[in-house]
Amino acid sequence: MSDSKDIKGLSSQEVASRVAQGQVNRATTSDVKTTSQIIKENTLTYFNLIFAVLTILLLISGNIGISNFTFLPVVFINAILGIVQELRSRKIVSKLAIVTTPNVTVLRDGRLTTIPVEDLVLDDAIQLSAGNQISVDANVLSETVQVDESILTGEADEISKAPGDELMSGSFVVAGTCLAKVIRVGEDTYAAKLVKEAKAVDSSEQSEMIRSINAIVKWVGILIIPLALIMLYQSLFINQTGFGGAVKSMVAAVIGLIPEGLYLLTTISLVASTMRLARKQVVLHDMKSVEKLARVDVLCIDKTGTITENSMSVQDYIATAAFGKSPDAGIRLDSLIARVTNELAGDNDTMETLQAYFTKEQANGLTLKKKSLQPFKSSNKYSGVIYDGFSYLIGAPQILLGDDWSTYEEEVNHYAAQGYRVLAFGKLTSEQVEPLAAPITPYAFILISNPIRQEAPETFAYFGRQDVAIKVISGDDPVTVSHVAGKAQIKGAENYVDARTLVTDDMVKEASRTYTVFGRVTPELKRQLVLALQGDGHTVAMTGDGVNDVLALKAADCSIAMASGSDAALNASQIVLVDSNFASMPSVVAEGRRTVNNIERSASLFLIKNIFSFLLAILSIIFAITYPLKASQISLISAFMIGLPSYLLTLEANNKRISGHFMLKVLKNALPAAVAAVAAIGLLVGAAVFFQIDYNQTSTVSTFLLSIIGFMALVRLSRPLTKSKVAIITISILAFIISAALLKNIFELSHVTLDVFLLGLVFFLVGESIYRNLSTFFDFIANKGWRRFKWFRR
Repeated sequence: MSDSKDIKGLSSQEVASRVAQGQVNRATTSDVKTTSQIIKENTLTYFNLIFAVLTILLLISGNIGISNFTFLPVVFINAILGIVQELRSRKIVSKLAIVTTPNVTVLRDGRLTTIPVEDLVLDDAIQLSAGNQISVDANVLSETVQVDESILTGEADEISKAPGDELMSGSFVVAGTCLAKVIRVGEDTYAAKLVKEAKAVDSSEQSEMIRSINAIVKWVGILIIPLALIMLYQSLFINQTGFGGAVKSMVAAVIGLIPEGLYLLTTISLVASTMRLARKQVVLHDMKSVEKLARVDVLCIDKTGTITENSMSVQDYIATAAFGKSPDAGIRLDSLIARVTNELAGDNDTMETLQAYFTKEQANGLTLKKKSLQPFKSSNKYSGVIYDGFSYLIGAPQILLGDDWSTYEEEVNHYAAQGYRVLAFGKLTSEQVEPLAAPITPYAFILISNPIRQEAPETFAYFGRQDVAIKVISGDDPVTVSHVAGKAQIKGAENYVDARTLVTDDMVKEASRTYTVFGRVTPELKRQLVLALQGDGHTVAMTGDGVNDVLALKAADCSIAMASGSDAALNASQIVLVDSNFASMPSVVAEGRRTVNNIERSASLFLIKNIFSFLLAILSIIFAITYPLKASQISLISAFMIGLPSYLLTLEANNKRISGHFMLKVLKNALPAAVAAVAAIGLLVGAAVFFQIDYNQTSTVSTFLLSIIGFMALVRLSRPLTKSKVAIITISILAFIISAALLKNIFELSHVTLDVFLLGLVFFLVGESIYRNLSTFFDFIANKGWRRFKWFRR
């Protein structure tokens, strides 16, 4: 193979030619919706089709009064709000997407330059280093690199790739630097084909909340047509109400059944959450991660970049007694360290820090002829230079010292207890460095420090208040990490363990329950710890910025990467902190909780109307009575008991951690109010038949009965009440009353006699009692009873 110095890459003309031929790394599909897609998705819906059919039926049947079409403004407003909100979100998120788009180093016209991955063309020569995700299929041209293909193959072993070997897109480089020739681009790459196959499966991998809401919409969609046909048949052929009356009664029931705003409000809430996070320099790769954030009760973090600043510095190096007795004692120790560190690639923060302290100038005059390099790997935690008959290595003391560790343990722990990260530098009288032929002879211990982030204590105090447990998982010495975690005031920082002692799955599971700090953790063990925590029923978030975090990020329920991290970490994560500031995490978690809590409350309000309408429609069919509410009255209730408060309450802060089953909680909240309203209105209709009360008075009182019970449920769902919540509820009630008073003809509200009013009051008291007792019963069942049953568990 050619020497890397002889490789010039493509010329500008060759690049232009390949672009013209379409041989460029751009997929034909995109996750970004076009304007036409957004408009279609918000207008051409199943329920909008039903609304259109209802409108046509009303017109055909002669029901052309304005009051019969009060549901149409809601339909148009829903569609317009959805379109506008998604367009705004696309604009904001697209700006940040530019910042987080992966770049690649390419060799063109003999010069290295950085370009977006999507601008690569076939036959480009790209430079890949540790931490880079391989974005296209390529063949190695020069040098040898270590590659992790676990994301593609599931095999955690690192694979050595020499010149001529193929690199698969989606894998990432863990050690070394090479040049590679692009052999496939766009949808022809290995990773693109996998993604294409997976997209059909991804649609089913929805969050619990979205899955539950889709289930509600699905079953309503299934039930609505047969129920409408049965009611139409009953009104026409049993009640003999005529075609116009039959259609009007059926439309009222159907409108009550349609959750016209539920799906839209959910989408708007998620989109608004995405926008708010984008303004805080947080990018979501998928919106379902908002719910995952809301459910998180364990947060796994690394030390560097989260507890401490990304910057690190060498504070000192301590020569050992062994160096003074070695054959190299006559060499200046700092020159020797400088010679070795500057032979190695500065492809990670630690090596860059060492090279900044032990400069090339310090190594001048010291000539050593290297044979090969041992690049750093997360799996072995050391690197070095191999010479003729011996090697110099630098890395984790516990690993390099092997059986001699006990001799130096006290000294190393003394430095670690002061918060230093300790590296050992020494000599191995062998060229066999992987695995180590023997323990090294230590020449020096190098002390590296990372300053604690100023905002770290307050950040971790927030998580403590929110009942989110912190697990510090690091590749560094556990004593050092424990000391640093203690300075950041992480609860339980004194409980630490050396992860190398966790040799069985049971030991990992037990340690995940017992310890807060884990040191000397390998990438695979990070993943095992995440899985162990999930096995205990926890919802786990994982933060990371390096190649060694990728396996754990993929396993976590919610994965968070720093934008300053490696390409592999960015591409493996659901959430990216653009400013790489961990202090923004409290606002990210709070946003997730606010969104899901408010959607849960809104879904409960919508379901009250849907369950009520369904039960009342069944009663109307069974007892052959005319549906007691009119379409305009359902629209009035939907607008001010559900729509207005639901939208305003989505703006409220709500930091309560999400737990339990979304659907069960929503049903628990909605059923008592729906059953109470059906009972009260059912009794009223029975009394109306008995006392021969006219239909208009019955429908008017029924409207107020349903709305009052609905507002009671709104107050209950809004607890604990705050000034802003009281204001929202008050505004909604006043808007309902004013609309009912000023627009009574549009909403078909009639004058009610004192006798009918008193009758309605009696049945309201019955409904209130039913609602109060059912709510208490369901609360008891939720807190005590149904947890005993397997199918009720989360």
